[in-house]
Amino acid sequence: MAWRDIESTMKKAAQTQPKAGSTSSALFSIARLSALAGLIVAAVAVPAATAATMTTREVTKDVMELPLTLEDVPNPQTTELFASNGDRLAYFYEENRQDIPLDEIAPVMQDAIISIEDYRFYEHGALDLQGTLRALVNNAGGGGTQGGSTLTQQLVKLTTLQQATTAEQRAAAVETTAARKVRELKLAINFEEKYTKDEILERYLNIAYFGSGAYGVNAAAQRYFSVSPAELTAGQAALIAGLVQNPVQFDPRVYPERALQRRNTVLAVMAQRGKISADEATQLSEEPLGLNETEFANGCYGSVAAFSCDYIQRLLLEEPALGDTRDERLRQLQRGGLTIKSNIDIGMQNAANAAASDHVDPTDQAIGALAMIEPGTGKVRALAQSRPMGDNAEAGQSYLNYTVPKQWGDANGFQAGSTFKMFTVAAALRKGIPVTKSYNSPQNMTMPAGSYFTCEGNGVGPWPLANSTGAGTFNMYTGTRQSVNTYFSQLERDAGLCETVSMAEAMGIQVPDQDKVGPFTLGATDVSPLDLAAAYAVPASGGMYCKPQPIDEILDRQGNVVKKYEPECDRVLTDEEAAQINDILRGVQEPGGFGYQTAGLSIPSAAKTGTTNDTMSVTYAGYTPELATAAMIAGANQQGQPHDLRGVVIKGRVPGGIASGSGLAGPMWGQAMRAIQGQLAPVDFAPPPRRQPANRPPPRPAEEAPQPDDGGDDD
Repeated sequence: MAWRDIESTMKKAAQTQPKAGSTSSALFSIARLSALAGLIVAAVAVPAATAATMTTREVTKDVMELPLTLEDVPNPQTTELFASNGDRLAYFYEENRQDIPLDEIAPVMQDAIISIEDYRFYEHGALDLQGTLRALVNNAGGGGTQGGSTLTQQLVKLTTLQQATTAEQRAAAVETTAARKVRELKLAINFEEKYTKDEILERYLNIAYFGSGAYGVNAAAQRYFSVSPAELTAGQAALIAGLVQNPVQFDPRVYPERALQRRNTVLAVMAQRGKISADEATQLSEEPLGLNETEFANGCYGSVAAFSCDYIQRLLLEEPALGDTRDERLRQLQRGGLTIKSNIDIGMQNAANAAASDHVDPTDQAIGALAMIEPGTGKVRALAQSRPMGDNAEAGQSYLNYTVPKQWGDANGFQAGSTFKMFTVAAALRKGIPVTKSYNSPQNMTMPAGSYFTCEGNGVGPWPLANSTGAGTFNMYTGTRQSVNTYFSQLERDAGLCETVSMAEAMGIQVPDQDKVGPFTLGATDVSPLDLAAAYAVPASGGMYCKPQPIDEILDRQGNVVKKYEPECDRVLTDEEAAQINDILRGVQEPGGFGYQTAGLSIPSAAKTGTTNDTMSVTYAGYTPELATAAMIAGANQQGQPHDLRGVVIKGRVPGGIASGSGLAGPMWGQAMRAIQGQLAPVDFAPPPRRQPANRPPPRPAEEAPQPDDGGDDD
């Protein structure tokens, strides 16, 4: 048909339609058809610049600012986060979409969308004259609204909307005007010249919205039926294809009867077009929808590793490899289709989750938290806490991540008690103090002013302190294993406060100036379980401090490596110093040690308990040569503000007048570690330069013997 005949043909077609109203109404409809025909001719026959000029009077400024050519910009893609074994942990997206090639989409799915949306797709160009004229005539004659857009035109509209950069441009991209249709026709012609029909169909199936947050057929197949697009059946394909017209109205989860009717309509059309037999269409129409849904939670909420995921997400938003600004990095995370391979071990994560929830309830006025890290690499294996992620405070939910430093989780951390004595031992060994070093350690004493000096040479005032584990003469082994405060006040004095603080900082502990005081050895500094686990991984590794590393690598949508994370480690201790610390701390896990009954393992391990003097928090930090874990239980209200653990109901019971590291945190640590100790090699620590001195102090009275609650072993 020649273009000059279009208007005449449309007039004749309109005149043959039943009259919906008066003669003037019919004439008006003919006039509208004539005008639209003129626009169609203009859109197809004139250059882009001329088309823009012709439509200026009817189009808004925002439409005119939309380009007459579309950039070849990839669709927004879903980013996926995986555990170390390949299990998916989370999705991040603006639009849940994973593009796939046409040959990975079942032919019946292709047939379904073409049958219901544009059955002459492979026969016409950008404009289907038969379909357009039929729709225009039907609409003008009062036969109801009928669409005439080809798949190419729909693809142009969807692409224009996606590439709009302002709210005004997005509105202009969908406004009901002839000017917009003209522009879409011109762009559709460009598409047909640039791409093959198969390429256009592939683009359409990947960009179309199918409801319930599913963009593209890949996400739709997974969302509604939990299958890949290649596995779709005719009935499933018909339901998905039918959603394009109105994803809300035909949502099978909300309006199953409407969705069923729409699916059956698509099946009937497919049979009419010869894509399936009439008998098959009839049989399939009698079947239920057969939904088998998959949820695509956006972000970390609901993930089995919610707070590990949260930590990773925050790190990614500061990752320079993803962009120069936070907005650029967020855009990459939500639209870039990245693959984030993490170091999270799903077995360890599940064990940590179970231990936290089994020992502290979400609504308790206390928090249980664990962090697991691999010595020698810094790989973060698990982070878990007793308060689930969410905003339902009545259910104990929280978005505060108590397992990581404040900059990555918004929680301040808690004092870790006598676990800090490990830093004093390390500083003493570095200074050459032998493990035989003994002090008379009375029940109460005051360290006089001038006993301690900061690295700046500033002295600190007097420090009165007391023991809760007995008095006597102790060496480095017995003083550590029994956590004798007055022994450590003297050891810190001789090792040097500056040297002790510096050792802690070298192991990743951030120490504010106000905490650089005598009681530092008793855990005066707030710390996260992750930082404490990383510090205890130092002796476990043979002396290497490794920065916590939860991410293994980032891949782009093509599978190219964006960044590969390598261990960032520094030697802090010599092999001999590390071996000596391991030998001292393993006594806590052996008969007579505070952790033997509640946290002992069947493989070699070492640990240290911690309890604050005000019993705000209790800690258990321990390790094997392959895994370091810090477990902490802290008193805190629903806003995360700390308070005394004494008298607080924890998991349905009150711990008593004394809350302790071995009595509360130890069992939680032990449950998590025993659950995964089968994954760990039963290798022993390297032999120390010096074994425990033979001249042990006389036995203490029975009432002073180590108890499961280790008596509040620090300041």
